[in-house]
Amino acid sequence: MSFAELGLSPALLKAVADSGYTTPTPIQARGIPQVLKGKDIIGIAQTGTGKTASFTLPMIEILARGRAKARMPRTLILEPTRELAAQVAESFERYGKYHKLSMALLIGGVSFDEQDKKLDRGVDVLIATPGRLLDHFGRGKLMLTGVQVLVIDEADRMLDMGFIPDVERIAKLIPFTRQTLFYSATMPPEIQRLTDQFLQAPVRIEVSRPATAATTITQVAFTVPGGEWSKRESLRRLINENEVKNAIVFCNRKRDVDVVAKSLIKHGFSAAALHGDLDQSVRTKTLESFRNGEIRLLIASDVAARGLDIPAVSHIFNFDVPFQPEDYVHRIGRTGRAGRLGHAFMLVNHRDEKNVAAIEKLMGIPIERRVMEGLPEETEQPKRSSHDRGGRGRGGERGRNGKTHERPRKEHGQHASMSPHRASEPVPAPPVHARAPERSAPKPAQPVAAPAPSAAPARDASQLPAFLMRPVRLPEKPVKKSAAKESTASDA
Repeated sequence: MSFAELGLSPALLKAVADSGYTTPTPIQARGIPQVLKGKDIIGIAQTGTGKTASFTLPMIEILARGRAKARMPRTLILEPTRELAAQVAESFERYGKYHKLSMALLIGGVSFDEQDKKLDRGVDVLIATPGRLLDHFGRGKLMLTGVQVLVIDEADRMLDMGFIPDVERIAKLIPFTRQTLFYSATMPPEIQRLTDQFLQAPVRIEVSRPATAATTITQVAFTVPGGEWSKRESLRRLINENEVKNAIVFCNRKRDVDVVAKSLIKHGFSAAALHGDLDQSVRTKTLESFRNGEIRLLIASDVAARGLDIPAVSHIFNFDVPFQPEDYVHRIGRTGRAGRLGHAFMLVNHRDEKNVAAIEKLMGIPIERRVMEGLPEETEQPKRSSHDRGGRGRGGERGRNGKTHERPRKEHGQHASMSPHRASEPVPAPPVHARAPERSAPKPAQPVAAPAPSAAPARDASQLPAFLMRPVRLPEKPVKKSAAKESTASDA
């Protein structure tokens, strides 16, 4: 079957040919005709099977028949991450270059002003993340009553990121007569409930068993003795021993992404970090540099695991075993795309066995196991004391880079920040017999009575603090008026 048999216009077929595609994938061949008929779709397919083109191509065909209105988009595509939204926008620009269609991309990390200007002019296609879309709607800059086609992409990722309540709210703001296209790699019960709620007599298109990896991917799990240092050493060894053209290294936590990226850069590798805490401009520039080959290794959190179209990735390294087995399928789906051969390596220690077993159970196949041997013992990371770990105990606190900083102590009568000594230098203790400068002690205003026999012996005056030796004036007692009159009468 060719694209010409799917009912697409000549202009759209020309754009597809310019992109280098001649034969549709199974989900495209089965999904595009149903979308052109106006049917609701539930598309289930493993990542990298062409889901984006399966809804962008028929949507362009539908949009070519009408005109856009100000602040009232005609179609809406919801994506879980900024990177996925930007990728879909690139697909519309590529396939719709022979059509006069307007598009707006609403994602976080970008100024509202430019997005408002595009909405005011009117857009045919609105591609957005749920949070930024609701922000524009709450500001009164957007109306959703003109949406004819709603696309919910990567629905299971929406569930993982907690966007389902936002998706439900958005779906209720759109006319009930809309056409809904629903795509997901897996169908957990929560996603099934969502399809039952918002889709009408949907056509289910399942081109592969859910949560399966492409057969072109070689999967190996390496058992690594030791801790995080051993994993980093094993990662560097695997990169050097294999023909790694470019690779994505996945970590579970953002802080680990930064640590692994810095470690690889320190050892001379071309690497960069990608996670959700980075500014959007930095994330976009990093992805573009990786696509262009300027960066060889991309160390990422799961923000880069779903749907990113980077076709020529040769290797995937799971530095951490993912907590959810479905995430493993999406991670390794970044390699072995479009019929290419790919390699997926995973570093496993004794704490990860339960998660590895869950992955094998989900996919229904065992993963080849190997043991990483020959790690140099003399460079094993020693156990750190509580002081080295930068605990929050006395004398130390952990900085943002994980190092321990000595906490300056306060001197008597002086703030810690005013101490003339550096935090890392020991502060000399004052002399034991030091005392305040001597002053000429004035005579006491009243004689000091001798202590009672039962009282404690008096201290030597030379040992008393200087402020106790200052003279004290006792206030004079006021004379009562009645007493003053009596004294005057007696004088008379």
